[in-house]
Amino acid sequence: MTKSYDAVIIGGGHNGLVCAFYLARAGYKVRILERRNVVGGATVTEEFHPGFRNSTASYTVSLLNPKVIADMKLADHGYRVIERPISNFLPQPDGSYLKLGGGLERTQAEFARFSAKDAAALPAYYATLEVVADVLRDMVLKSPPNVGDGLSMIVDALKQGRRIAGLSIEQQRDALDLFTKSARSFLDSWFESDAVKAAFGFDAVVGNYASPDTPGSAYVLLHHVFGEVNGKKGAWGHCVGGMGAITQIMARVVTTIGVEISLEAPVDRVLVDGARAVGVRLESGEEVMGKAVIANVGPKLLYEQMMAPADLPADFVKRIRAFKAGSGTFRMNVALSALPDFTCLPGVGEHHQSGIILAPTLDYMDRAFMDAKRDGWSKAPIVEMLIPSIVDASLAPEGCHVASLFCQQFAPELPDGRSWDDEREAAADCIIATVEMAAPGFASGVIARQIHSPLDLERKFGLVGGDIMHGLLSLDQMWAARPVLGHGAYRGPVKGLYMCGAGTHPGGGVTGAPGHNAAREVLRDGAVFGRLWRRR
Repeated sequence: MTKSYDAVIIGGGHNGLVCAFYLARAGYKVRILERRNVVGGATVTEEFHPGFRNSTASYTVSLLNPKVIADMKLADHGYRVIERPISNFLPQPDGSYLKLGGGLERTQAEFARFSAKDAAALPAYYATLEVVADVLRDMVLKSPPNVGDGLSMIVDALKQGRRIAGLSIEQQRDALDLFTKSARSFLDSWFESDAVKAAFGFDAVVGNYASPDTPGSAYVLLHHVFGEVNGKKGAWGHCVGGMGAITQIMARVVTTIGVEISLEAPVDRVLVDGARAVGVRLESGEEVMGKAVIANVGPKLLYEQMMAPADLPADFVKRIRAFKAGSGTFRMNVALSALPDFTCLPGVGEHHQSGIILAPTLDYMDRAFMDAKRDGWSKAPIVEMLIPSIVDASLAPEGCHVASLFCQQFAPELPDGRSWDDEREAAADCIIATVEMAAPGFASGVIARQIHSPLDLERKFGLVGGDIMHGLLSLDQMWAARPVLGHGAYRGPVKGLYMCGAGTHPGGGVTGAPGHNAAREVLRDGAVFGRLWRRR
């Protein structure tokens, strides 16, 4: 028997749950179809070794939008984030280290050990980023102007452009620099110390298969600073219970207002009838009909694997084939018998609660990318390690710990026909060895490890090319052009089809913004459709 709903959502990741919440709150009958046996998409907590649990893919909190948190009343249901005392800790090749965060004065004191000039420049740098970040924050919950919509597009563009136009000419130049320059070029204009530039430049390559010398990489740096934790702008933190606690809470919230969640329900095909999406067919053969079909999967997966080319405009098919996906990410979780002990800063300290960055200079990051381009993966990779169990005892047995290893510069596809199935273990060994160089004894403390190569990320979470952002955050794939110009306002090229995932504005990260914004457009279209129907 075929069931029909007001909205059918493909994928139970956090954006799908957020979208379902706003639709159900408005009275829609909603069903979420999740192919895995757990809701949450890439925002999940899993036990990967007996007694050891960790955030499996996404691993830290900052970008989750405050409006979403408030509207869904997540805090009332147990959502709790522990802030990092400092943002990042960067061991240096000469045996020194740099700490970033903990307040302006503390960071200036750290910078002064490397460059008095850089310490003096820091307040103006932060102020510049904050001005542009505020513009982005203002745009996050707004749908981009949809090119091709005539007067409404012009009005939307003028409204959203007003914030930029209201900036001083100097601030507009800063914004242009951040949107177009490479991270190195931008940071070179501010700082002289290699360590200081690396501390900021790391954000430019997170989830970005690119060099810090790549034009446009400065924006990715900015993309990671416009969030907040517990009301503190730019802060990052650990969600108690791991990232899966967020989506489990969201799932409880939406089911209490009537949303149906079906697990182990992989979608095979979006059904199109008369140039309109009317539902989906599951791999089981079951058909689920919906007045709106909303995809919380990436554009590459939706349009190249779940839809027939004949159901899409020819030029759109061409554009999606050219849509760039592949974040160069290799993700590991490790069970540890003890905390790592760093040569440059021995003993237990606040640095264990921070993002531990093993990428001491921009040159190191550039070499890692060039090696990956040539060989498939870098033998000196970029590694960020977080140890959430130091503040959340629920994740590991007493005396033990879990660590997230988020690693960059691993090609989505290996050259010469090689497969990640054959090289994932060697790459994991290389990552462990990279940490071992900074913290001798780390390797011997590894009890177990969970490995996710780019191919594993694609198979497990549907992230094509292992892309955690559902598509590169390049200038040609942002805002109104994400994923394709003319379809930047969450509507697909077929009537009744919508997108609510990270492949839409404002992009990746656990933000909830695409889900929030897509729901608004579905409701807007539903209201118009209802009025037209009643007039017939």
